[in-house]
Amino acid sequence: MEKETRRITIDQVAEALGVSKTTVSRAISGKGRIGAATRQRVLDYIEKCDYKPNIIARGLAQSKTFNICVVMPEDYHLSDLSFFQRALVGIQQFAGEMDYDILLCIGKEEECTGLARILTNRKVDGVILLRTYRKDRQIELLQGEGIPFVAVGDTDYKGVYQVDHDQRTACRELTKHLLSRDSADVALLGGRESLMITRTRLEGFCDACRECGREVPEELICLNLESRQAVDLIVENVLNKKVRGMICMDDVICNWALQKLRQERRKIPRDVWIASFYNSWVLENSDPSVTALSFDARELGKEACRKLFCLMDQDEVPQRTILPYRMVLRESTGDIFR
Repeated sequence: MEKETRRITIDQVAEALGVSKTTVSRAISGKGRIGAATRQRVLDYIEKCDYKPNIIARGLAQSKTFNICVVMPEDYHLSDLSFFQRALVGIQQFAGEMDYDILLCIGKEEECTGLARILTNRKVDGVILLRTYRKDRQIELLQGEGIPFVAVGDTDYKGVYQVDHDQRTACRELTKHLLSRDSADVALLGGRESLMITRTRLEGFCDACRECGREVPEELICLNLESRQAVDLIVENVLNKKVRGMICMDDVICNWALQKLRQERRKIPRDVWIASFYNSWVLENSDPSVTALSFDARELGKEACRKLFCLMDQDEVPQRTILPYRMVLRESTGDIFR
């Protein structure tokens, strides 16, 4: 039979030690005037009794909610879910170590009523945005409220604390790898222009073209591809222009492009190269295996949460934190699998 755990209260701790409830509260919160010896005596006693302070009372004492909000976009592909899940695991890991809970909010590009309601009701001490937009109503709202927040991704808004992988450099490196091997052009297939990640990846692609002494092939940059049908039409058009390769901004577009190339009976990499600026489970079982960029979403989430807590504690942190990436060369670009 398991031993029953007896919960004790601040009143009981105060009575047992012959001190006031205020003294016990100050010892627990670490705030207020209290002697070091008294504080230690209180802490030793509650540790011996396995005392767990009520989180609501603790929050009131410290003017904290012990919650942070994580804003996840509503408009994501199924393949994006694994990225957000791993990022959330990293956030939860760090937040849990700080005795904080996560309040998940679903956000939209055009409006942020859910986030506004959470802020109005003062339910959280800080916010992490998992996606950024060129016109970002979430950032505008948060800056107006003055609450600490961290954006995962790039942004043009001034004064925003950001955490991101080195997306631009990664996209430049992969593009240069392909351009340096052949004189023919490479097409770029991408998503919505309203997303900051689309612009960042485009900038990396254009950087590589210029560094290889080439004109940026504007006619081969195809954005706002949101459906399988749209990708099919673009792939047909690109193949008619006799390009040597295709780079897809994400794994969903890459998967659609692969399916179309198979329908057209094009051999990869003999007839055309194909690569992705993002690697996920969608491409894991692709035949041939696909060259892609790999990012650690869990570490990204953990670093974003670490930075948020520094901001909530009013510590000095760099405005922009950049994490590394890995270029994985595989069969789809004629490279040896590794």
